[in-house]
Amino acid sequence: MENLPDENHVDNPAVAAAAAAAHDGGGGKEDSDVDDGKGHLMYRIGMVMKDRYMIVSTLGSGAFGKVVKCFDRHAGEHVAVKIGRNLDSFTEVAKSEITVLEEINGLDDNNKFACVRMLDWFEHCGHICIVFELLGLSTSEVLLRNNSLPFNVEQIRHMAFQIFRAVCFMHRNKLTHTDLKPENILFVCSDCDLVYNSQTMCTERKLKNIDVKVVDFGTATFDHERHESLVSTRHYRAPEIILDLGWNQSCDVWSLGCVLMEFYLGRTLFMTHNSREHLAMMEKVLGPIPAHLLEQTKKKQYVQNQRLNWDEKSSSDDYIRKHCKPLKQYMQRKSEDDRQLLDLLSCMLEYDVCRRITLEEALWHPFFSPLRSQKQQRS
Repeated sequence: MENLPDENHVDNPAVAAAAAAAHDGGGGKEDSDVDDGKGHLMYRIGMVMKDRYMIVSTLGSGAFGKVVKCFDRHAGEHVAVKIGRNLDSFTEVAKSEITVLEEINGLDDNNKFACVRMLDWFEHCGHICIVFELLGLSTSEVLLRNNSLPFNVEQIRHMAFQIFRAVCFMHRNKLTHTDLKPENILFVCSDCDLVYNSQTMCTERKLKNIDVKVVDFGTATFDHERHESLVSTRHYRAPEIILDLGWNQSCDVWSLGCVLMEFYLGRTLFMTHNSREHLAMMEKVLGPIPAHLLEQTKKKQYVQNQRLNWDEKSSSDDYIRKHCKPLKQYMQRKSEDDRQLLDLLSCMLEYDVCRRITLEEALWHPFFSPLRSQKQQRS
């Protein structure tokens, strides 16, 4: 795994001694007897955890902790290890993620669905460490490295089909991911060729393999569990969450609609950090929020005269008019493939959860017909 989303003091001398013993080679200062003050493990390249996983490099970091590339000396292969922060709240999240991963990996023992595989987990000096198969770059990192050059429709179709099947598998097993975004969708392998694009006059990374997997199940929630009122990363957050109407698995569908639009445009659809502005952006792209949803919201500050409380003469509205337009106007080419993709997106970006398409239904949308016919031909 690479570029996963967002960091240790050990008072027990026995734990510190165990950490030193786990490191082979070199004497001197123990590798793991100090955190950085924010709960992140202080580690160095070459350090060995669990007498098995030797740290090779840092892959990414986030609020949860760090992800490192390790060499698994027992299996003789490279893996990714997610090292959680040594703080109670992050330890609880890590344990929750392990529970979810054990469930979904157990239900998918043939590795049919594109959910990352957990290979092992252990505790190291107060840090919960989760071992994963090693994947490539995230889709957001590939977009960034390609100067926001969008994926083409064929690539989007292939990636979306795998993602939808993975998340649909979760939904069937009473799980909601709650944090679907390009950073949490990783390419299985990000090996690429450098190709000159005459249209953009830039060199782009052309991926050799566009298979993807869904990662980061730290906030995944079972249907029977308590649903936190605020979930999802801002730009991919569904309207029912912003309006505090409660949420269910359909919030994942909205998030994936935003993700596919980002793949298609090369940029974030709702680029904002303000809830009221976020809702106004939605209205510019998708039309007015239905009155019955505004009537039900607990966030009465967002409503005035049964409409969104929004100042159309504000500088913020100027920004929205400049950066947002009706959904169908985003169509890049007048092809049937593009038309079907935008039609699918309009079904996913539906305000009312009762009318929003499910992923089970989405997999039967005409946009995926070419993939279904290929599958039938192979079988």
